[in-house]
Amino acid sequence: MQIYHPHNYLTALWLCAVFFLSACSGGSSTRLPLDKIKADLADEPTYSVVLEDMREQGTFFKTYSHKYLVVKPDDSTRTDWLEVPETFYNQNREFLGMALISKKDGTLDNQVAPPGYSYVGDPKYGNWRQDSQGGSFWEFYGKYALFSSLFGGWNRPIYRNDYAMYNQSRSTNRPFFGRNKEFGSTGSVVKAKNPGFYSRRMEANRAAQSSFKQKAAKRMGRTKTGFRSRSGGFGK
Repeated sequence: MQIYHPHNYLTALWLCAVFFLSACSGGSSTRLPLDKIKADLADEPTYSVVLEDMREQGTFFKTYSHKYLVVKPDDSTRTDWLEVPETFYNQNREFLGMALISKKDGTLDNQVAPPGYSYVGDPKYGNWRQDSQGGSFWEFYGKYALFSSLFGGWNRPIYRNDYAMYNQSRSTNRPFFGRNKEFGSTGSVVKAKNPGFYSRRMEANRAAQSSFKQKAAKRMGRTKTGFRSRSGGFGK
C-alpha cells in the first residue's frame, strides 16, 4: 500500500511554481544574444549591430525574438531569429532599424543611434563633401567606403545639420530618431524597408490608443454618474 506524504506533494508543487515563474521570466537569467555577439566579436575593432527585425508570438505565453544585422568594414551578416527576454524586447521596441551597439577602434558604444552615425566626424572613416545644392554630407572612404552599402538600406545620407542634432541628443543621453523622426520603429525608413512590420506596429498603436480612450471614457462616465448620485441628495 502506497503511503501519501503531504511533504512530497508540497515539494512537487513548489518545483512546478519555480518552473512556471522561470518560464514567465522570459529567460532573464540567460545571457542576451547581443552579449554573445559582443563576445564573439571581441577581437573586432570596428562593427555595428543593427536591430533588423523583431517579433512576438503566442497568446497566453508569448515569446519575443530579434534579428540582427552585424556590419563590419568589409562585410555584413544577418542572424537567425534569436529569443530575447520580454523586458529587453520592450526596452528596444522603438529602435527597429537602428544600431543598438557600435564599436569604433576598439571602443564599444552602447548608445542607440541611426546606422553609421557613430563613425561620422572622424577623418579616419571619411570626410564632409558638398552636394549639388551646397549641402554638406558625410562620405565614408578608404577601407570604410563600403559602410553605407553594408548597412542594408537602413541608413540614409548623413548631413552636417543632422549630425549636429544627433550630437545634441547624444549629449543629453537621448536616442536620435532623425530630423523628421525617420528612424526607429515608426519612421519612414522602416515603412520603406519593412512595410509589413510598420503596418502591424501602427495598427497596434492605434488599438492601444483606442483602448485607452475607451477606458478613460468609462472612468469619466462612472465619475459623472457618481457625482449626480451624490448631488441628488441636496435640497431634500
